[in-house]
Parts: sequence; C-alpha cells; structure tokens
Amino acid sequence: MKITVINGTEKHGVTYRLKEIFLEEMCSGSGNSGSPEITEYYLPKDCPNFCTGCTACFLKGEQNCKDAGYIQKIEKSLREADLLVFTSPSYVFHATGAMKNMLDHFGYRWMSHRPAEEMFGKRAVIITQALGAGEKSSAKDIKVSLSWWGISFIKFCHFKLMDEILWDKMSEKKQGKMIRGVRKLALRMEKIDYTKPAHTNIVAKLKFYVVRMLQKRLGKDNPEYTDFKYWKQNGWTEKQRPWKKNSNRTLTAEENIK
Repeated sequence: MKITVINGTEKHGVTYRLKEIFLEEMCSGSGNSGSPEITEYYLPKDCPNFCTGCTACFLKGEQNCKDAGYIQKIEKSLREADLLVFTSPSYVFHATGAMKNMLDHFGYRWMSHRPAEEMFGKRAVIITQALGAGEKSSAKDIKVSLSWWGISFIKFCHFKLMDEILWDKMSEKKQGKMIRGVRKLALRMEKIDYTKPAHTNIVAKLKFYVVRMLQKRLGKDNPEYTDFKYWKQNGWTEKQRPWKKNSNRTLTAEENIK
C-alpha cells in the first residue's frame, strides 16, 4: 500500500502532530499486509513557485509548465498512491496559501480539462484545524479540487482548538479528544481493501458527462485542441469511462511522468 501526504505547511505544529498520529495508526493496523510506503511533501518547500496563470499547461501540455520539475514529481506520487492525505491548518478561514498554490498548479487535471484516470478510483483524507473557526472551510478548499480531479471518496478530520495553539500546552482532555478522532478515522481507512478502486459517485459522473458534451463540441470546432485530443485518445468521447478501469494499473510509458 502506498500513501502520499501533502502537508500545507512546513511547521511541525498541531496539524503535523495529528497527521503523524493518523499515519502511525495506519502503519500499526493489520488490515493491509506490511507497513504502508509513505511519501510526503511539505509546502512551500516542495512547490515553491507561484502558479502565474500562464495557461501553458492547458494549451501546450503540463510538461510546459515553468514549474514542471516540481509538479510532475508530485503528480507521479499522487497517481501511484492508494491513499492521499492532505493536511492544512486554517489561515483566515482557508487552507494555507502554499496549499492553494499547489492546487492551482493542478488546474489542468480538473475534469473540465485533462483528469487523470487513476483519480476516479482514489481515496483521500483531509486533516485540518483552526483556533476558533475555519477548519471546515479550509477542508472544503481542498475538497473542491479533489472532487474535480474525479475523487469521490473523501473523508475529513477537522478540529477547533479554541483556547490554545500549542500542542504541549493543551489540556490532556483536549489532546485526547483529537487523538481519538484521528485514530477513529485511521481505523476506518486501515480496514479498506485498497486493491479495489473506490466507487465513483453520481456527482462525479454527472460532471464527467457534462464536460464530455463540452469536449465533443469543442472538438468539432478545433480537432487539435489539447483537451479534446486527450479525451479522444482515452476513448471518453465514445464509450470508455475512467471509473470502469483499474485505477491502480501501471502507467504506460507515455503516461509515466519522468
């Protein structure tokens, strides 16, 4: 089993502690044979440059992004993982700017452009916390992108700190409540059979069919349009559907990101 973790900050604070508890529980469980192979990225270190909206990824292909060296490495890990974990403290009711920046870089993977087939079978966990409020809206920031990537199975673990932002100064009661919440979710996730792709829900399918009609229309006007060619090559403008294939299949030579 492979887990890819995207940390919305390099700070080793409360969010980091909750993430570590989640991973420890996943590694100690017995539902999956052997310990998971975990790959972690810390933002902004592993995605330091801003998306400038140059549209190169949309019009010319993702390999033409000025930050392709960072983004394609992360994408390779996301596509190969069985479970995706995203963590972020709440900054003014939203995910960190570093997390938003990374998600902006993956705009070309939205369903309205060139979604990766593997994402339709992925499972994801989002861990957030806020001092008083904003933990839910921060999680939603991340969920919006994941759902438009094609992911249907998205679980949350979010907390209000209320009176203390330092883990070591929190009351044992407060720490215990958060630890139990994270472990409960980890136990649920650990019991899943990751050899089988997650179910694609009706919302994701409706998005797909709406975009499919749009791509077919755009393709009539411009058969060389990058997104249309991608959909056509995958057979999605005809009868093929991304959720009907094994999301854990080995990437082909053309798909494999160097």
